[in-house]
Amino acid sequence: MRVIFTCGGSAGHVNPALAVAQQFEQKHPGCEILFVGAERGMEQRLVKQAGYPIETVKVSTFERAWSWKVLKHNLSSAFKLPVGQHEAASLLKKFKPDLVVGTGGYASYPAVHEAARRRIPCAIHESNAYPGLTTRALANKVDLVMVGFPEAADYYKDAKRVAVTGTPVRGEFFTLDREQARLKLGLMDSQPLVISFWGSQGAGHMSEKTVELVERWASEGRPFHYIHAAGRDYEDMTAELAKRGVAVTDREIRPYIDDMPVVMAAADLVICRAGASTIGELTALGKPAILVPSPFVAANHQFKNAKVLADRGGVELMEEKDCTGQGLYRAAMDLLADGARRAAMGRALKRLAAPNAAQDIYENLIQLMK
Repeated sequence: MRVIFTCGGSAGHVNPALAVAQQFEQKHPGCEILFVGAERGMEQRLVKQAGYPIETVKVSTFERAWSWKVLKHNLSSAFKLPVGQHEAASLLKKFKPDLVVGTGGYASYPAVHEAARRRIPCAIHESNAYPGLTTRALANKVDLVMVGFPEAADYYKDAKRVAVTGTPVRGEFFTLDREQARLKLGLMDSQPLVISFWGSQGAGHMSEKTVELVERWASEGRPFHYIHAAGRDYEDMTAELAKRGVAVTDREIRPYIDDMPVVMAAADLVICRAGASTIGELTALGKPAILVPSPFVAANHQFKNAKVLADRGGVELMEEKDCTGQGLYRAAMDLLADGARRAAMGRALKRLAAPNAAQDIYENLIQLMK
């Protein structure tokens, strides 16, 4: 059996594909798996880290705003479309997949579109509450559309078939409980652990607010263990903290959290964006969170993701325009002081979880090949 997974742009598109790839590997030893993504996308790091091969295709991205600069960019992208399609066609011809699965991001379009044209069984999965441009463009071409949120199904009226599966989470997230994870991190005392991250691309404005949070945390005697992943803002952030006289270790402030399953399992509170992959992990583990959705995403879909959880009592929702470092710190301290509330938030999140999402997606995909 040969399966292509194609995705890119963010961890929210890549991690679900990795979780389903694990299902195929476990159930079909010897199954050949190939990932297809963009040359400079974060899928390159995540897929290679997981041990899978990845090929690249030319990716065309389109922006929705209006300006001459955007028009020029979109025209350039339109000219790249045939190149990406040609590269995808060559890959399909060479690899001869039995199935092609796209999990979102512009990088997933060429291979899925070409698979549909060649009548190779193909499907897409949309993790967000509001569907992305790529999955909407492919919806009426593929054999199956799978969605993470029931609310998203309404956007696919023209699809041949829609299945609500939830968003899969990699198996590593279920291997350790809180105490085991704390031991693995070397946390031997009773202080709670707070973790935060804004995404691998960084988030200039929120990174500035995080500097304020860290400064307040240090000035008040570091009342909790803290780990923050700064992404591309790492050097700027550590330089600014040093300038303010705040000493931090490379465990507390780091570029990436590469051991996220361990760190997330150990955490008592998570402060982060509201991407679909993160939402899946929070609900699967029942981790109380303060969510600050990115306002710079298509159709404000992160706010819609976060609102689903906030309306059910699982998270605190802060809009970036209202967010300050001091406000984040106070909100974190209030939640850490209220164990009963955090427990209730955890239970609410667990009720939204789809622990069998990877298995359900696998079973739906297997049906396509019969």
